[in-house]
Amino acid sequence: MTSITLSLKPFIDKISDRDLEHLCQENPEARLEINPQGKLIVMSPTGSESGKFNISLAAQIWNWNNRTKLGIAFDSSTGFKLSNGAVRSPDVSWVAVAKWNSLTKKQQRKFAPIDPDFVIELISPTDDLDELQNKMREYMNCGVKLGWLINPEDRQVEIYRQQEELEILDNPETLSGEDILPNLIVSLKDIFEN
Repeated sequence: MTSITLSLKPFIDKISDRDLEHLCQENPEARLEINPQGKLIVMSPTGSESGKFNISLAAQIWNWNNRTKLGIAFDSSTGFKLSNGAVRSPDVSWVAVAKWNSLTKKQQRKFAPIDPDFVIELISPTDDLDELQNKMREYMNCGVKLGWLINPEDRQVEIYRQQEELEILDNPETLSGEDILPNLIVSLKDIFEN
């Protein structure tokens, strides 16, 4: 998915959460984020193949979570107000139930002011790898505990963990949720066998 960062400085210094909510309501076909500097990031919709891969990953996380009831799973349309001020929407994300329940109902209805515990970003053919790697580092700096950057074209996964070196796996068949999402095993068969 191609993205561009817009400076709206001639009109406003920083996009507020309320402004972003209005922009999203007025432009439901667009995927919008805000970086830590308050600049608007506009991303194109994903291609059909990327959408197919996203739903496969999201379904596996949702099914595991539905069985375990350990947290709340989210799809790519969910925006989170991260602790660095950015509003980001990972392709798939998950928040532990106690952490989610610490928010008010009002906070849960908006861009929840919370750093997810787990995120997945899936590289689309038009994505810039450096941008997504920076985004993954941003998640880790905000306290995300586990993150997967999945590259279908190269059949590679970058695993990001708190306080650990980046791990790169070549052509893995499955990924483990480790201690963050216990007993979760995600199959990459649908993604890597194409």
